Amino acid sequence: MLDLSRKRLFLLDMDGTLYLGDRLFEGTADFLRRVREKGGRYLFATNNSSRSAAAYVERLRGMGIQAEAEDFLTSTDALIWYLRGKYDNALIYAFGTRSFRQQLREAGFRVTDRREAGISLLVCGFDTELTFQKLEDACILLGDPRVDFIATNPDWVCPTAWGFVPDCGSVCEMLFRATGRRPRVIGKPEPEMALLAMERWGFSKEETLLIGDRIYTDIACGVRAGIDTAFVLSGEGVPEDVEKYGVRPSETYRDIREILEHMD
Repeated sequence: MLDLSRKRLFLLDMDGTLYLGDRLFEGTADFLRRVREKGGRYLFATNNSSRSAAAYVERLRGMGIQAEAEDFLTSTDALIWYLRGKYDNALIYAFGTRSFRQQLREAGFRVTDRREAGISLLVCGFDTELTFQKLEDACILLGDPRVDFIATNPDWVCPTAWGFVPDCGSVCEMLFRATGRRPRVIGKPEPEMALLAMERWGFSKEETLLIGDRIYTDIACGVRAGIDTAFVLSGEGVPEDVEKYGVRPSETYRDIREILEHMD
C-alpha cells in the first residue's frame, strides 16, 4: 500500500477524479480539507485548456469548494512555461477557445485565430468552440513544414455527466489523418506539468503525489516525472488499462474517498 504520510503536494486531476459534470464526488471536500489540516498543498492539475483558472474557481465554488486561482495548474500554464524563450516573438495561431487565446495573449504572446502571413506556430487545445474553418486553417498551415505544431494534451475524450465528447487528442488525430503531422504534446502524459508544480512551489519528488483517472495521461505524467501516482476508478479509466497502456500506478483506489480513508 502506498505510504501517504510523507506526501505534502497533491496534484489532482479534476474531471472524473474530483467530480463528473456538475456532481462533486463524495469525499472530495473532506479530502481537500484533510490535506490542508496536515500542512500540505493541493493543485488542481487539468489537461482541459478550454477554461481559465478564474473560470475553474467559479466552477468549483458553485460546487461548494473554496478555491483561488493559484490552486490551479492547467495544460495552458504548462504550454506558456514551455513557449517562453522559444516562441517569444512568434506569431501563433491558437486553435482553441476564446479563453485559450486570451490566456496566451495575457502571457505576452502574439496570437491570432485567422490564417495570415507570418504564422510560425500552431498550438491546439481542447476546443468547445470548434468550427470547420479552424480545421481547414490548421490543415493549410500544417502543409508548411516551417510551421511548428504543439498541442496542450493528447486526451481522446473529455468526460461529461452523460458520457464523453472528443477532446484535443481526437482533433489532433483528425489533423494527422489529413496532413500526416503530429504535434509536440505539452500536457499530461508529458512530465512538464508535474515538474513545473514542484519547481514553482518547492516540493520534492518524494513529497509529491499525482491522483488521476486516466492511465495514459494522468498516471503516465507522474511516472515520467518520477513521482508516486494514485489511479482512481471513478472516471474514464478501468483496471485493464494498466496492462493495455503498460503504465503502472503506485496504487489503485476506488475513488478519492478511499484515498482519504488511507490518509493518517
